[in-house]
Amino acid sequence: MSLLIAGLAVTGLLGWLISENSAAVRDSLYVPMQDGTRIAVDVWLPANRIAEERLPTVLRATRYWRGYELGPMGRTVAALGLMNLDAEAGQWAREGYALVTVDVRGSGASFGQWDIVWSPQEVADLGDIVDWIVAQPWSNGRVGAYGVSYDGNAAELLAVTEHPAVKAVAPQYSDFDVHRQLLFPGGVYNRGFIEAWDEFTYGLDRNDPCALAAIVGQDCGSLRAVIAGVRPVDDTPERCGASELAAAVATHRPVDLSGAAGKMEFADDPFGDSGLTLTDVSPYTLREPIERSNVPMYVWASWIDGVSAEGALSRFATFSNPQKLILGAWSHGGEADADPFRPARAAPSPSMSTQFAKLAEFFDCYLKPIEFEEPTWEIAYYTLGEGSWRTTDVWPPNGFEATTWWFGEGGSLRTLAPNEGDAADDYTVDWTATTGSATRWHTNLTGGDIVYPDRASEDAKLLTYTSEPLAADTEITGAPVVTLYVSSTHDDGAFHVYLEDVSPDGRVTYITEGILRAAHRAVSDPPYVTTSPFHSLEREDARPLVPGDVAELPIGLYSTSVLIRAGHRIRIAIAGHDACMFERIPADGTPTITVHRSAEFPSGVVLPMKTAYGSGAS
Repeated sequence: MSLLIAGLAVTGLLGWLISENSAAVRDSLYVPMQDGTRIAVDVWLPANRIAEERLPTVLRATRYWRGYELGPMGRTVAALGLMNLDAEAGQWAREGYALVTVDVRGSGASFGQWDIVWSPQEVADLGDIVDWIVAQPWSNGRVGAYGVSYDGNAAELLAVTEHPAVKAVAPQYSDFDVHRQLLFPGGVYNRGFIEAWDEFTYGLDRNDPCALAAIVGQDCGSLRAVIAGVRPVDDTPERCGASELAAAVATHRPVDLSGAAGKMEFADDPFGDSGLTLTDVSPYTLREPIERSNVPMYVWASWIDGVSAEGALSRFATFSNPQKLILGAWSHGGEADADPFRPARAAPSPSMSTQFAKLAEFFDCYLKPIEFEEPTWEIAYYTLGEGSWRTTDVWPPNGFEATTWWFGEGGSLRTLAPNEGDAADDYTVDWTATTGSATRWHTNLTGGDIVYPDRASEDAKLLTYTSEPLAADTEITGAPVVTLYVSSTHDDGAFHVYLEDVSPDGRVTYITEGILRAAHRAVSDPPYVTTSPFHSLEREDARPLVPGDVAELPIGLYSTSVLIRAGHRIRIAIAGHDACMFERIPADGTPTITVHRSAEFPSGVVLPMKTAYGSGAS
């Protein structure tokens, strides 16, 4: 979701970003594309700009309305100086930037039709927008792009245009591999996400502010009193903005997103009528033009926001563009702390104002005529449970040993390899198993806080393997890999596997997870660097299970960095379903799964570990 929507969701509509309106002045206009389609643009310039002064420009292109037309209550509250939904513009103005926000083709107040996320036409439009920016008398000829989620992908894909004016981009909480890391993680359909996103974008494209209601937790009537819809272009009475807006909305063709995604069983299936797959529009597929652009990237991601961290690490290891990657423990957009070992509803660290300051500092280096050091490759990462930050220029960081823990008798997790000739545990799938209603998958839609409650009661529904208490503080940093040797009563199934911390008092804390649909268990050569087994999820690689036969399932858990305290235990928990968001597989029947743990079929997990003597920031 966009940063604006995420902000509304987290803090409440009327209380968000209280500040003055006077820092920036706006002009709204249509910019024609090469094919004549008119794209809605807001241009924000510092109110104190000196005539003839030329400014660097930051660009944010969005699917979620570039700005809002206020309803009667919204106008009253804004007039009293109690609310400013355009505070983003004031922040950039105070830093000496022009801000240009864009409704992408077929959305908001723009004309045209939208048919797939970040289509080649949408990306080409952004190149036309940059052409228009650098031709303006207020432009210094240098442009950067930034954004959260959809806007973050748009920022990165601006590099595909190889426009010489584009000097830097900042993709934040974005999706590097859209099919495998957002809609079908591990090949399991993320139904809850796509159905909610479908309803949301359908309403936005019809200019219905009630589309925001479920996202921000407001009832429709109250919301309409504050927000009347998308901001029109030329929104003064004498310039007929309302009639232009109606004409633009009439050209939109809302896509049946859930219908299109529901038919995409494989990664090489096309999305709707677009003729494109989600692979075609994923940044990793567009590596060549992005690398030719050589634009520096400032990437933010969270260990517990969908799969954004995994994609960011793959980008860092694969693309030759200079990159600085910040990996923290936040909600989608960074507005809430999400370290599961800290109290729920904690404020983010660093604060939102500090996060913005760091973003502005990054763009200063490339968009302003100042001296700066050559860009450095660096990952700054946060360790859950410890609250510390470290830096590295390689991933995984040096000093961690791949340690194998095997599944053992009585639900044990041990470092001694099994020697049993025939050992296994049966598990009948519990369709009520869930990770909750405020998970890494929910925040990816709403931007809301991430709260995993004590999982002890949920783990009673699962098959678990738990270690003895650790003798010393131990850090796990990297991508755990679970290998399951399983047989099943059915020819397919979903495997949801969790890494957890069990405290001495029995509290179970979620750390990370991995997902794999059994039919997609084949391991392929990856198209980008990854430290986990890569599953193509393509049609030719699909293999149903043979009921009763043993199959090997390599499951990469999403990368993490966590400190497990002395006296705590490590747990691997295995489910056949997560009712929080995901498709039930198989649709009919209830499988009984047998997890084998013999010398011949030694199921277990490899954890990148080191003993954290004298733990603390380094």
